[in-house]
Amino acid sequence: MVSKDLKNNNKDSIKVPLSTNHKAINRFKQLQQKNINVEKLFESILTSDTTSLSKGITLIESTQPNHIQKSQQLVEKCLPHANQSLRIGITGVPGVGKSTFIEALGNTLIEKGKKVAVLAVDPSSTISKGSILGDKTRMESLVKSPKAFIRPSPSGKSLGGVAQKTRESIILCEAAGYDVIIIETVGVGQSETAVHSMVDFFLLLKLAGAGDELQGIKRGIIEMADAIVINKADGDNEIRARKAKNQFQKALHLYPLGQNNWSPEVLTCSALENKGIQEIWNIILKYVDITSKSGFFEKNRIQQNQYWLLQTIEEQLKSNFYNHPKVKSTLDEQIEAVQQHKITPFTAARYLLNLQKDQ
Repeated sequence: MVSKDLKNNNKDSIKVPLSTNHKAINRFKQLQQKNINVEKLFESILTSDTTSLSKGITLIESTQPNHIQKSQQLVEKCLPHANQSLRIGITGVPGVGKSTFIEALGNTLIEKGKKVAVLAVDPSSTISKGSILGDKTRMESLVKSPKAFIRPSPSGKSLGGVAQKTRESIILCEAAGYDVIIIETVGVGQSETAVHSMVDFFLLLKLAGAGDELQGIKRGIIEMADAIVINKADGDNEIRARKAKNQFQKALHLYPLGQNNWSPEVLTCSALENKGIQEIWNIILKYVDITSKSGFFEKNRIQQNQYWLLQTIEEQLKSNFYNHPKVKSTLDEQIEAVQQHKITPFTAARYLLNLQKDQ
């Protein structure tokens, strides 16, 4: 359960045992962020200092009221230095090999002189609220590169398993000079809209021989995917992967082109054997070239900013509601009344919402 910030090289670092629960980690983060200097942190991020970048992301992930203003200041300072990267979203069911694929793609890009940041969203337990945050252990070779930055973050309750502050994290990574940002989702299979709303290219990883070749052809995910990659196309699975590729290609002909006039490509690869990775990167470059010339690339970024604005308003309204003193003091009472069938949930909600009007 130890995040990147608990494992930096600062001489004042605190050694936290692996058994530490999430509450202790939160207290540690609060202590680290108490006297933070936003200007110095910003200047260090611009120099690509990974420790400062990690601290900055920890700051914007914080739910503490006294951190919100500082995190907003940091994001605003970084914004003029952002928007120069290529943002790639990668999703797929657990076990499809997302981490291995991302490591193979990341290493390929680094060999081409790119700086790669990976924002890997780790599943949060609905019981303990804790996260394993183990992506760095799964990307052993990539994490060693000075041109790579891997940040695992707990998904919490955010839509589609995407960390609530991932958009702000993208801005910080771009300000730090990373020109390819890879966002890995939990792969819950239902709400990929969240990650799609913050990337330029959306890639869906699939498995052959898992019995879901055609079951996976669902209108929503196909409309979002810019490429479908059949992973683990090696050994005895290679023939099944080619068969799955053909099935997907035939099914995709049934779908009309999207706003970007791009027909999703279907490819196979073996991330473990590093086969097909270059071809996937070529497809991504082809997509960027076509959509840039048509104007869709920039239009998509503008639409994403609008989506970000509206979502931020919703989040702020929700935060204001639950942090309202009268709501906080009455919420449990109303929940208990609903559970005992004394009032309806609608009546309780209306009562709680009206409390905000009594300022």
